[in-house]
Amino acid sequence: MVFDLSQLVDRVAPILVFLVAITVVAEICDLSGLFDVLAHHAAELARGRVILLWLLIVALGVACTVVLSLDTTAVLLTPVAIAVARQVGAPPLPFAMTTLWLANTASLLLPVSNLTNLLALHPFAGLGVGTLGYIRLMAVPAVAAVLVTMAVLWLLHRRDLRGSYETPPAADPHDRVLMQITGGVCIVLAPAFVVGIQPALASLPAAGLLLAATYWRAPELLRRIKVPWLTVMGICVLFLVIDAALRLGLESWLRTVVGHGTGMADLFRVSGLGVLASNGINNLPAYLALEPAVTDSPARLAALLIGVNTGPIITMWGSVATLLWASRCRSAGLTVDAGRIARTGALCAVTVVAAATLALAVTA
Repeated sequence: MVFDLSQLVDRVAPILVFLVAITVVAEICDLSGLFDVLAHHAAELARGRVILLWLLIVALGVACTVVLSLDTTAVLLTPVAIAVARQVGAPPLPFAMTTLWLANTASLLLPVSNLTNLLALHPFAGLGVGTLGYIRLMAVPAVAAVLVTMAVLWLLHRRDLRGSYETPPAADPHDRVLMQITGGVCIVLAPAFVVGIQPALASLPAAGLLLAATYWRAPELLRRIKVPWLTVMGICVLFLVIDAALRLGLESWLRTVVGHGTGMADLFRVSGLGVLASNGINNLPAYLALEPAVTDSPARLAALLIGVNTGPIITMWGSVATLLWASRCRSAGLTVDAGRIARTGALCAVTVVAAATLALAVTA
């Protein structure tokens, strides 16, 4: 048991270090005004057209999710998107739903985009698939997921995305040097994650550098950095509970339910179960529970990630990112009906998961 526990710690510790470090990076990016400035530039580049502004927010949301993780998009980009929409006189709901859905559906491409991807690196390595192999495997499904998400968003909100606006004034002045440093760190992090540097080893120095830069340029901001210690503790407990349940018989039962094989129907079965489980209990425990049943094939493991990453947008508890997004919307004074989220989220989840799974089956 001690040996098993030590194995669990060895696997989980780097993920928790990454979670804390990348949160610090994202918080300093927000406090330095980087996201506000990027959103204002988007409003300028759109040249007064709401649809172009929305497309630029989409691009920013995808980039944010891929490089800085889905929680960054949900927590930090959501209030910016809502504020920009209100500044230009556009309905804020389409912009808020964009950040919610893309926080989940755009989280396939890089291991750092979602904690489930980081967890999957261990079994992928056991199958001989490294970081670049992971990216090659998930590239086409990731693109399919983003494109279908955009299509569903446009179909649901196309009337609200018409029209034009006058470019709003620039955001309040920020410390330009600190903002440039944060932007430079993000630019360096992206290729570091792609080439396969362990995410914790890349994000920890980045967080340290930005903390030092903040202490140098604006030390008063350090008190405003929020580190998710409660989330870290919750994840630790979650790992222990799921590990114990798997040892007590859950794993053998799930192997029967998930089935075997790498045919198209088999992959759809895996991704579909991932969607159901993640919306039922949250995507992280869903992945932990189902992982042992799909570690015999890279394609099956990828199908599970498609289900638990892009699918948990139906229930409010489907992913931590959704809960964080809802909190940010309330803080911004935007009320979104849970029933509407469930109905439209089901439409998006079904079409996105189906498209991404089909792309995986064709290319894997």
